[in-house]
Amino acid sequence: MKAIGSSITKGIQVGTRLVCADNTGAKELKMIGVIGFKGRKRRRPEAGVADRIIVSVTKGKPDMKGKVFHAVVIRQRKEFRRPDGTRVMFEDNAAVIVNEKGEPRGTEIKGPVAREVGERFPKIVRIASVVV
Repeated sequence: MKAIGSSITKGIQVGTRLVCADNTGAKELKMIGVIGFKGRKRRRPEAGVADRIIVSVTKGKPDMKGKVFHAVVIRQRKEFRRPDGTRVMFEDNAAVIVNEKGEPRGTEIKGPVAREVGERFPKIVRIASVVV
C-alpha cells in the first residue's frame, strides 16, 4: 500500500458507526478493527481517511447483516490537514466495502471521496462521482 503525503488525524475508533457509501446492499457499518494497526497495550485501534478497516454490517440487506468485510474509509468528520495547509472535514463518517486486494465490491459511490483515497486506492476514485 502506498504512503500518503500528509499525516491524517485519526477520527474513527473501534465501535464507530459508518455510512456505507456504495451500492453493495449494506447501509450502516460498525468498525471492529484496523488492518496494519500497531498499537500499545489497551490502546484502542483507530483509523483515518484512506485506511483499510474491518467492519461488520449492522443495517442493510438481510443476507449481509452480521457479516464481516474489509472496507476503506473515504470520509471522516474529524478535520485533517493537507500538506498545503488546508483543512478538510466532511459531514459524516463513510466507508466503501472492498475485497482482499483493495478493489471496491460495488459499482458506484454516493457522495464525495477524499483525494487521499485516490493516492492509495485508484480504483475507488474511478467509480466515485465527486473527489474533494
